[in-house]
Amino acid sequence: MTNSLIVVFILTLIIHTAETLSYSVRFAGVKLNKIAVALSLTGIIVLVSRTANLVQAPLTAKFVDFANKNPSFDLLESLRVIMFASSIGTIVAIALFPTFVHISGRVISKLEVAGSIPKLITSVTVDQLKNTKHYIKKPSIKQLRQFRYLDVPKRFILLNVIVTAFYTVGVLASLYAAHLLPDHTATASQASGLINGIATILLTLFIDPQLGLITDKALRDDKYKDQLGKVYVLLMTSRFFGTLLAQFVLLPSAYLISVVVKHI
Repeated sequence: MTNSLIVVFILTLIIHTAETLSYSVRFAGVKLNKIAVALSLTGIIVLVSRTANLVQAPLTAKFVDFANKNPSFDLLESLRVIMFASSIGTIVAIALFPTFVHISGRVISKLEVAGSIPKLITSVTVDQLKNTKHYIKKPSIKQLRQFRYLDVPKRFILLNVIVTAFYTVGVLASLYAAHLLPDHTATASQASGLINGIATILLTLFIDPQLGLITDKALRDDKYKDQLGKVYVLLMTSRFFGTLLAQFVLLPSAYLISVVVKHI
């Protein structure tokens, strides 16, 4: 199962890198006052994430089947390794953020000329791809030191950590619960909504509205627009801590699913 674990690790890393980098597209849209176009481009990032998930999900579920047939196999350790990939993917996204902001800005401008995603893709030349290296920027550690000066509620950051933890652990917790309940494998494996539902409620009620207000404020105030990038990096950093928190939430979440499934 080592080869499968490596594949799942890489796919999980890609998923979390892509999802976290969506902030770079939003920031580029705000800088260019083209947030609507930028939000449409996030669909491409979601497509990358979902495509990787199409392969990652069944491969991860395969670990449960293998563990049920081989009691000596440490399923919990494998799931923790997979969650660690989400942490690495988030770090990669933070490091690539400045670069992808510049690249996203160029893509948004090109999309306006091309008029559609297919025309945009077909208009890309080899020389343009080679010029991408000129947009590479190193992440600034100085930005991390300035986070405490930003007008961002601490509760907002804490909630983002919690939401990320629940989203990271949801499916994996249901799979481990399926392993704990061999007589209810199918039911438990489909119960990730019990955990992800909590994250969705918090995201809908607290995270999205606050993020919308912050973005709208940046669109109306050029002075605040410069700080928005730091806010996004702060959110990405909180996502990283959320993936670490998921390591501690995995077992309690799996046991919660187990208890609920037994009483269904």
